[in-house]
Amino acid sequence: MNPLIISTFDISGGAARAAFRLHQGLREININSRMLVQYKSSNEENVIGAKNKLEKWFNQMRPTLDNFPLKYYPQRSDEVFSGQWLPETVVQKVKSLATDVINIHWVGGYLQIETIAKFKQPLVWTFHDMWGFTGGCHYTFECDRYKSNCGSCPQLNSSQDKDISHWIWKRKIRSWQKLNLTIVSPSKWLAQCALQSSLFQNYRIEVIPNGIDLKRYKPMDRNLAREWLNLPQDKQLILFGAAFTNQKRKGIHLLYSALGNLKQAGYCDQVELVIFGSSEPRNLSHLGFKYHYMGSLHDDITLALLYAAVDMFVAPSIQDNLPNTVIEALACGTPCVAFNIGGMPDSIEHQRNGYLAQPFDTEDFAAGIIWILSASNEDIVSLRSRSREKVEREFSLQLQAQRYSQLFAEVLGN
Repeated sequence: MNPLIISTFDISGGAARAAFRLHQGLREININSRMLVQYKSSNEENVIGAKNKLEKWFNQMRPTLDNFPLKYYPQRSDEVFSGQWLPETVVQKVKSLATDVINIHWVGGYLQIETIAKFKQPLVWTFHDMWGFTGGCHYTFECDRYKSNCGSCPQLNSSQDKDISHWIWKRKIRSWQKLNLTIVSPSKWLAQCALQSSLFQNYRIEVIPNGIDLKRYKPMDRNLAREWLNLPQDKQLILFGAAFTNQKRKGIHLLYSALGNLKQAGYCDQVELVIFGSSEPRNLSHLGFKYHYMGSLHDDITLALLYAAVDMFVAPSIQDNLPNTVIEALACGTPCVAFNIGGMPDSIEHQRNGYLAQPFDTEDFAAGIIWILSASNEDIVSLRSRSREKVEREFSLQLQAQRYSQLFAEVLGN
């Protein structure tokens, strides 16, 4: 069996890390997996990226060119929106490889919509967000137009039925009617959304959670982890992190509100925040909590150290699939607080390995934080133990690779 994983990135961003880990997991169980990417950052020899300066230059220009039609919507939101209309040479690259099955991951800006129908091999498409069945947005928020047809897009601030979102949706309808396709969703929530969509309601959809390397992400001595990262030993630390920390969907504005409740409860002196991501959050200092900004982190060792060093991880997302950050934190024995939305309940068991607050009740979110901060030493030990056990039971890289291997064999008729 020779699966080919296609992704825009290999190790940059949550979806890319999940695809890259699957690639490594498949090779560990002796499946000849290769990975085709637009941007290659790793040294993995079985990851194939751009091979000449011209291709690399054009790839760098792709995001700007792909977003060009959005200039006609100056009042649009700043959420990611992908039209994927630019031509590319992926089909020709795939033809040069001995490939039995193609596993598509996050391909924003990489694959033209029409290209997906041109592959001859069976397709397994892993959804990391909602883009596959929308008119261009990656998360819909309150909009449910994807269940019928897109248009009058709220994220474009459009009132026209036949706007760009409708054009993108129509391109998908025309191109994807007869795909040899199986869809994989990492979360039950996203699988249900895909089943309700006008594009994929008649396709097979399987739920296979993302896996992580439990040898890298594991509990470690907290004091030693803090010493290595130069974090205070005498404070309770709350960790928040995302690729784009200021993105509305990640809910930092809701975290601010919850921290206001925490401040009123008198926790400013004993609690400090730790934050990682590509940009330092704005307007945080006025909340009265000291914070440590760690920058953008991609390597597993530093991330695992950071999760092990803190008392909890908070994920105040408005909409989310199955965040790697939550799985990684739990694997390190760190309980998590999140709203009860999306894929969060797939990993967080309320008051067993974390706290699921009512959407989007920031007082309840603050109550979840306080519930962990005020727990007895005995209860904290139990929380940490159950966090690790949950990931060992359901989110190991080996289990993920075995599930994909079985699915590949099924679609190939083996």
